[in-house]
Amino acid sequence: MSLEKLRQRLSQLDRELLRLASERQAVVEEIGQEKRGQGIPTRDFEREKEVLQHARSVATEYGLPPDLAEALLRLLIQSSLTTQEHARVSESAFGSGKRALVIGGAGRIGRWFVEFLASQGFTVQVADPYGGVQGFPHLEDWRASPLDQDLIVVATPLRITASILSELAGRRPAGLVFDVGSLKTPLREGLEALRAAGCRVTSLHPMFGPDTELLSGRHVIFVDLGVPEATREAKELFTPTMALQVDMGLDDHDRLIAYVLGLSHALNIAFFTALAESGEARVKLAQLSSTTFDSQLDVASKVASENPHLYFEIQSLNQHTRGPLAALEEAVQRLRALVEGGDELGFVNLMNQGRDYLAARTASDERRG
Repeated sequence: MSLEKLRQRLSQLDRELLRLASERQAVVEEIGQEKRGQGIPTRDFEREKEVLQHARSVATEYGLPPDLAEALLRLLIQSSLTTQEHARVSESAFGSGKRALVIGGAGRIGRWFVEFLASQGFTVQVADPYGGVQGFPHLEDWRASPLDQDLIVVATPLRITASILSELAGRRPAGLVFDVGSLKTPLREGLEALRAAGCRVTSLHPMFGPDTELLSGRHVIFVDLGVPEATREAKELFTPTMALQVDMGLDDHDRLIAYVLGLSHALNIAFFTALAESGEARVKLAQLSSTTFDSQLDVASKVASENPHLYFEIQSLNQHTRGPLAALEEAVQRLRALVEGGDELGFVNLMNQGRDYLAARTASDERRG
């Protein structure tokens, strides 16, 4: 066959692959309907394991790399789970007949909540001086609202969230109120003011980005402020999803976030800063890339594309930040000393310590899965 004929045949096969993927998705939707009708959880880890093992086995029969087959099936499974989760959220109709106000709804995480609440049947209004969200009523200033909504979400930058919460306390809205801030101690005064005013207030931290479509494996942290009924109501919003709900105290939250976000952000900022200021051309480094370098570069690129003002808030407003940053600095200094001193045993011990810690964490994650 000529090159052109071979390319035409390849296009036909690609089309057939996509047709089969579409047919698979249709079957998945039927399975999802059956699961919802019988009250069966959306995700079945044991079944996923069977599907992936079968894919690897069949791939071997056809002379394909098993890793390729598993990667393809993982993508299809993720798409299937996303479809089923969205359907479950929509069918829950938790917000049917209810109204919600999202203060800061034009921002990235605010917009996520606007669409998430709308999918549950809420009538959503956006309050944001920087613009609205197409298809939703808009207020430039939330203060113009009578605040008679069933739910009020505060999704504004941390530096102004505290003052907004305090102002809300003065208005004493009857509906559920929660923030979605990445830190909690800077918001303590406003949150406590709402509680003291008798408001149904709680605090959330969605541990995922605004581009997230599938909540399976994602965590949502709930910080109860002494109003347990408010926290229960907020949790109900995520019950139809596969998000993992985590209860945490306000002080514990920021201490742990200093590592989970603060340390990881700082490490990646240091990584891409070292590269940017190294004098080495990006093109030349790309020609010498390795698996580890490419993986780290991918994570660092995502961090570099995020909102730098938000990331500065996460570092500067957390009273627990200094500990992890000092630990990072000390770790780099130890590594440098081991290398410059030719201490191979110390270097090996350092790596073994990290291997043991990460292996224990991986085993713990597998048990939870």
